[in-house]
Order: sequence, then C-alpha cells, then structure tokens
Amino acid sequence: MKIEIYNQSYNVQADENEEYLKGLAAFVDEKMRSVAEATRTIDSVRVAVLAALNIADELHTLKKRQDAIEGPLRQRVEKCVAMVEKTLEQTA
Repeated sequence: MKIEIYNQSYNVQADENEEYLKGLAAFVDEKMRSVAEATRTIDSVRVAVLAALNIADELHTLKKRQDAIEGPLRQRVEKCVAMVEKTLEQTA
C-alpha cells in the first residue's frame, strides 16, 4: 500500500490492518508538520529527527506513567492472591 508523510510517498507492506497503518502515517505527518511550523525548518531530515525526538519523548512519558500505575497495582494484586490462597488453604 502507499502512504504519504510530509509530502513523500512510501510503499509499505500492510499484512492486515491498513487503516491502522494509515493512522500511524497521519500521526507522523502531523508531528512533522507541527515541528516544521514551530521551528520554521524546511529541511525534511531535520524535521524528521525533531519529530522522532518528540514522539520518543511522548512514548517515554507514557511508559513512566504506566510503570507508576502498574507497579503498585501489581503489588496489590499479588497481595490479594496471597490472601485468597491462604484462605483456601485454611478451609481445605
């Protein structure tokens, strides 16, 4: 299938979900256009690198949030499982 990012066309393999891939392309295109506008840069390589840094920052921020939620949640689940197992042992 063909996608377009920052006025460049790319032929990519889409085994299953073409709409998902189109959405990703639109997301990258939007980031690149936003960076180009904010920095007033026309060099597409520079725009791509800055957009990639922006996307990487978003990814790492979301990972930190997820880890902050999952850590305590996992501990609570493990504690609950241990309590249930202990109760089951006592009733058996």
